[in-house]
Amino acid sequence: MAGLALVLCGASGAQARQMADLILHNGQVLTVDKRFAVASAVVVRGDRIVAVGGEGLLKRFAARDVVDLKGRTLMPGFIDTHLHPAPIKPSDIAVASATSMAQVQAMLRDKARALGPGQWITGYGWQEANLAEKRNITRADLDAAVPDNPVLLVRAGSHSAVANSLALKLAGIDRNTPDPAGGLIEHDASGEPNGIIRESYGAVLRLIPQPGWDVMKPATVTWLRSILALGITSFHDASGSIDDEPYGAGGPAPGEQGLDLLGAGMTFRRARELYAEMGDRLPRVTMYISYPGAARLKAFPHHTGYGDNHVRLGAIGENAVDGGFTGPTAWLLADYKGQPGFRGKGRFTDAQLQEMVDTAAVAGWQMGLHCIGDAAIVQTVNAYDMALKRLAAQGKMPADHRWFTDHFTIMPPDATMQTMARDKVMIAQQPNFLYNLEDRYTQVLDDWRLAHNNAVATPVKKFGLFMAFGSDNLPVGPLVGLYAAITRKGPSGVVHGAEEAVSRAEAIRMYTANGAYLSWEENQKGTLEPGKLADMIVLPFDPLTAPPEALLNGKVDMTFVGGKLVYDSRLRR
Repeated sequence: MAGLALVLCGASGAQARQMADLILHNGQVLTVDKRFAVASAVVVRGDRIVAVGGEGLLKRFAARDVVDLKGRTLMPGFIDTHLHPAPIKPSDIAVASATSMAQVQAMLRDKARALGPGQWITGYGWQEANLAEKRNITRADLDAAVPDNPVLLVRAGSHSAVANSLALKLAGIDRNTPDPAGGLIEHDASGEPNGIIRESYGAVLRLIPQPGWDVMKPATVTWLRSILALGITSFHDASGSIDDEPYGAGGPAPGEQGLDLLGAGMTFRRARELYAEMGDRLPRVTMYISYPGAARLKAFPHHTGYGDNHVRLGAIGENAVDGGFTGPTAWLLADYKGQPGFRGKGRFTDAQLQEMVDTAAVAGWQMGLHCIGDAAIVQTVNAYDMALKRLAAQGKMPADHRWFTDHFTIMPPDATMQTMARDKVMIAQQPNFLYNLEDRYTQVLDDWRLAHNNAVATPVKKFGLFMAFGSDNLPVGPLVGLYAAITRKGPSGVVHGAEEAVSRAEAIRMYTANGAYLSWEENQKGTLEPGKLADMIVLPFDPLTAPPEALLNGKVDMTFVGGKLVYDSRLRR
């Protein structure tokens, strides 16, 4: 095992002690069990933990691989309950790393020279807050760099994108084009499209040739391995589908709502093939399934829970009930600050949403719909409540449904949270949004909604709601989410709603054990206890006592999946 100290036990020692494969000791072991017990050693045999305790375990067990933690922290690997795999395509530029408009334009020119005129240029992850100009990219910026290549660059969060003039022309979008369903085309002072399309940019996206799985498979593996460096040992893939092939390789064209440039990754079929080949070297995945319509869902032979401990089916999710704040078009119960009459947009009528929930529920699927604004959360919870009542009346109510609302960014009225508590509806939330989207929240939210954005303490402690954490790629690193959950600070250093903060132990549990519970795997992973999978990470600091900035800027030293070392920072230096 690369990077581990080799300890060979003599014959007499081996006979006196039970043999194991791996021992980690001389550190602080955060078990995250029900008592949040702290130990100093863990013993692993195969892919399972066989013992957790003190240094005395070294007298009971021997192993070929022994890691001296030297005071570092060992804890369960993070379980991110909402990620979009983001493999790099040949047409992509690294726009997420850009810090100025000039840098974006330089990337575009370089890619145009590499690809040639007329070829599409794409990219994901730009944020106006990261650019020196502190403004959105517009089509004029793109045109100035590459007038002869169509361009679509998706903003971080995927709720808006910017296209250049050639891309808009190819998509048939001009000053007279009506807004797409659930979306909005921005216009400049002269009435012409400025290139920004919020939420529903499928008219442009569907024109972009998507590479096949032969190209995207190695890129997907590279991305999957990259999140191991962040300490993520399991994640919920929010880009999943029941299609045979990823987009561009025989599957359907991207639709009007919600598919972004991250969509050229895995389908359930491709994920199972990939993990059968190399799953022991990758983070475990639970795959959300985008609702494919009643007929296709009924014809699909599996439902939530199907699979194994490497890849399995999760909830019907990422069917967006509203937009997001990176648009922004999240659906609120009150006007956006400074925008009288504008409250964002819902994407379904009550009847449409109810049909989807009812159909999925009868077919045995867990529900985990995207709802960010408080109005969207109210609509979603009402639909869940109605469906659960119908199942109960028919004698088909599952004993343990574990439905959840995905995002839960703007805290809804008390009555809605009371309904959630009664129906045992849970929350998958991204506390890092508070940090990453601070500027946007400050611009568009009233004081109360700003203070209670991405609230944790009130839903959990006042209403008893169950919450698990994730990131939604904004940014991916779980340590940023822990920082935001315990400090309620954005990059400005301002505290937004201190009363919504939770303790470090609570935040860690929400990013580990609670994520396992969301997929019915609490007996398999999420804590460091005998019998569970040895999915573990090593931190060079104590997350319970280190300054908060250590979390914000912290790195992971080692990551283990099933007891195998799959990331070691010392090998990347």
